Amino acid sequence: MNRVSDRENKSQKGMRAAVVNIILNLVLAGVKILTGFFGNSYALIADGIESLLDIFSSTIVWGGLKIGSLPPDDNHPYGHGRAESLAGMMVSVTLILAAFGIAAHSIQEIFVPHHAPAAYTLFVLTGVIVIKEMMYQFLWKTGNDIKSLSVKVDAWHARSDALTSLAAFIGISIALLAGKGYESADDWAALFASGVILFNGSKILRSSIGDLMDSAVSPETENAFKDIARTVPGVFDVEKCRIRKSGLNFFVEMHIVVDGDIPIKKGHQIAHDVKKALMDSDPHILDVLTHIEPHEYN
Repeated sequence: MNRVSDRENKSQKGMRAAVVNIILNLVLAGVKILTGFFGNSYALIADGIESLLDIFSSTIVWGGLKIGSLPPDDNHPYGHGRAESLAGMMVSVTLILAAFGIAAHSIQEIFVPHHAPAAYTLFVLTGVIVIKEMMYQFLWKTGNDIKSLSVKVDAWHARSDALTSLAAFIGISIALLAGKGYESADDWAALFASGVILFNGSKILRSSIGDLMDSAVSPETENAFKDIARTVPGVFDVEKCRIRKSGLNFFVEMHIVVDGDIPIKKGHQIAHDVKKALMDSDPHILDVLTHIEPHEYN
């Protein structure tokens, strides 16, 4: 399999994961909103609304991966990878806005007398928690496999949904077990869930902005690329390494140390060998710019 095919397959894998999440959330949103409406649980309705937002966010992730997989062109010589980071940022913002909306309505409901939720809502929530946690594991693994921030954002959407469902389960249980005077426990649970959503949304937003602002990749990734360069014959060491992430792809700038007495043509060949070694090691390295530094003998 060539480098282009590998990149395309990983993009397709991410898009398939987004479609699976869209279908699942569509079913769960309907079940939760209807159960919450007839079972008198605002926490469950809020949970269903969050699932609807997950559909929107997964659609954005799908679009970001689709655009990000397009090859470079005259207007975009570095490719379209930033679309994936933009998708992650947009999804994070929807999480944050949803958190504020749920919190505002929860506070309003706390001070409005109402009946306790129906007991059968707990069975629905148990199923939701299990399904959403499984979806989180699936999306997180997919995001790690294809190195996609937006798919990981989608995974956190699933985890947030599981947490809001857990909070709703606890709130409804308290309301049912404690009886009269504790009917608002369901709404307090929804308020707590909004805090969890806000925290996760803010955390993911920072990561998305970091990608757009060319923040440094992890030390592990940088050291791995340096180690590959050091294996190339003629390379004494790596003096400097800058890596820019664009969607699923990387652009590498590396300063390598070579014998200062060798001919320019030989130094150029070593630089070319370093570029080839790096690009062969990872299909998501789109380009490598190599600068030669002379080795100083003591």
